[in-house]
Amino acid sequence: MSGSVAAVEASVIHISSSNSELVQRVKASFEAKINNVDCSEERKKSLRARYFYGIIFLITNLTAWFIRDYGRTVFPPLYYKKACGISGHHCFHTLGVLRVSLGCFIFFFLMFLTTFSTRKLYEACSKWHLGWWGLKFILLLVSMVAPFFLPSDFIQIYGEVARIGAGIFLLLQLISIIEFIRWWNKYWAPAEQSKQSCSVALVTSIVFYVASIGGIVSMYYFYAPRPACSLNVFFITWTAILLIAMMSMSLHSKVNRGLLSSGIMASYVVFLCWSAIRSEPADEKCNAQKPKDGHVDWTSILGFLIAIGAIVMATFSTGIDSKSFQFRKDEVKLDDDIRYNYGFFHMVFSLGAMYFAMLFISWNLEDSASKWRIDVGWTSTWVKIINEWVAASIYMWKLIAPAVKQPKVANIEESVHQNQINSNSTSP
Repeated sequence: MSGSVAAVEASVIHISSSNSELVQRVKASFEAKINNVDCSEERKKSLRARYFYGIIFLITNLTAWFIRDYGRTVFPPLYYKKACGISGHHCFHTLGVLRVSLGCFIFFFLMFLTTFSTRKLYEACSKWHLGWWGLKFILLLVSMVAPFFLPSDFIQIYGEVARIGAGIFLLLQLISIIEFIRWWNKYWAPAEQSKQSCSVALVTSIVFYVASIGGIVSMYYFYAPRPACSLNVFFITWTAILLIAMMSMSLHSKVNRGLLSSGIMASYVVFLCWSAIRSEPADEKCNAQKPKDGHVDWTSILGFLIAIGAIVMATFSTGIDSKSFQFRKDEVKLDDDIRYNYGFFHMVFSLGAMYFAMLFISWNLEDSASKWRIDVGWTSTWVKIINEWVAASIYMWKLIAPAVKQPKVANIEESVHQNQINSNSTSP
């Protein structure tokens, strides 16, 4: 009898323990589903937030343009005279652009300092990045207004620093673009190529090379119509040499990267050369398309607006591309990991604030560009030309780096193997 009672009690205990395990499993499954839903919602907020920051950056660009071109005629004399001067000249034109740029830089640099250590979606810093827009609006407003109370000497020092920051931004942008070109080439030309992917890659390569050659010919026609335009002839000819060098390296047997990536890079290099020549000051002898000074038509306005859009897009695309600057690119992302590096994103936007200032004042701290003009002058021309040469150099190095490093690795392995043979032969 006692044995049957013990058996019944054991079965009851077993059933209760099974029920508790089942309850725990159901509870864990329910919590996992809730967490997945929450993570999905947080990821959507994260992706939406970056567009809000892009809009903020666009508004600051338009504010800098308005302060430069129309600020002195539109705003009443309510400015701080100790910082802006009696006539207010130090708060408009070139120094006005630098003050707006400094305000934008302060805002995004503060965001960088408060988010650079963020790794998970549920961290407090992540919540700050994704929300609190009312508080951030106040922070942005204070950051934009404060520089207009600073002395002009300090703003001039910021302008010198902004030149360096803008150069760093250009370098980051180049690396991001080259990494994108490599990804595009890898996507359309995988190791195991199908006929369809090969055909698409070949057609795309032909299109880019035809566009590049057409760009070279057009630049010779419009910007080097006579031998006296020796500088333009040099720029265009050197660009053509870079195209041939990139194509030759890409097709070399030890590199063997195909024509797609070099074709895309060729088009980008031709674009940089064209943009550099377009930035030259008005010169009727060597520029058949340059309008007269002071003349503003609808093409100038459209080109100006497109340039502002390009600045914002370049900053945005570089900011979300933190993966190109990671040492470990095969790192696995968990559900609660952030989708992009918040700190890097804000750092790029802070450098982008310096970059747009240099474009609006044509890299010249003494005098800003004319109305509806952007990035015009010899300094702008040489910055873009150097940018072109650096871009081509980085791309060609990335092409030949694996071939250069491979013999060194093979030599090291061979020497290690030889040492092992020698040690085995000398051992008793």
